[in-house]
Amino acid sequence: MMNDFAAASKATMQFLRQRLGFKLWMVTRTDGKDWIVLFADDHGYGVKAGQVYSWAETLCSRMVEGQGPHIAPDVTSEPAYAQAPITDKIKVGAYVGVPLRRADGTLFGTLCAIDPEPQPERIREDKDMVVLMGELLGGLLEAELANAENVRKAERMDVDITRDELTGLYNRRGWDMLMVREEERCRRYGHPACVVSIDLDDLKFYNDTQGYASGDALLIRCSKALKEVTRGSDVVARMGGDEFAMLMVECDYFDAQAMLLRVQETLAGYDVRASIGMAMRKPGIDLEEALAIADAEMYRAKRSRKVLN
Repeated sequence: MMNDFAAASKATMQFLRQRLGFKLWMVTRTDGKDWIVLFADDHGYGVKAGQVYSWAETLCSRMVEGQGPHIAPDVTSEPAYAQAPITDKIKVGAYVGVPLRRADGTLFGTLCAIDPEPQPERIREDKDMVVLMGELLGGLLEAELANAENVRKAERMDVDITRDELTGLYNRRGWDMLMVREEERCRRYGHPACVVSIDLDDLKFYNDTQGYASGDALLIRCSKALKEVTRGSDVVARMGGDEFAMLMVECDYFDAQAMLLRVQETLAGYDVRASIGMAMRKPGIDLEEALAIADAEMYRAKRSRKVLN
């Protein structure tokens, strides 16, 4: 087993295909309702890394819940698998699947395989080997994710020249640098992420009517509020003028919605009025694209507030 999760996943799939056959082997990631293909060794189905399927429709979702065995030489003999919606979309005659779990027991994804034709019953004898390889991949993944988190922390500390002098937040240079590095992790591990765009409503009013010191105080209050609702692994930046941005790492849609509510409540508590837009990073939408979507949502919110006022 190699000491790199991506390389080890590919080597594992190749070995298992040589050992057990099967047209398609995959290493996947689950994210809410999505089932994301991280790596694929495909010889007939046309499946590629990055493709997304409905988790609820898969055989793997039933395997994880204990409704079916890790190895099913004939899927039609396993009711839970035979009735899975995915079998109406593609031909599945045989299945192999084991969960990939984090150290705390939470599900990361699966190591799995399908073939259009039923396979010999003797492949059941390799169940312990497949389970062990799934556990080894899970252990390697855990070590790599822990190392990635340490690298992320070091990145956050090693950017003094990319700090905004007034607020202490990252400036646009720091934001751009950390966005690139986080996008690499998102692609590698299938991490979800959330991007938030924030524009203050009253900075020009404060500057024009009460002076720039009052405007600076508003910017500082905003930065304190955003720091209060974010984790150490997240990124908060002053993009310039009265524009701020937040990158919430490993944050799914439901966590993002809860976080957005906290942002709104905390800003109000600091007497800061702002227009906010949010977008999710997910397969097919990278972090830069998510930021553009969040910006568009923020501007729509700002226009709506002006109409109401």
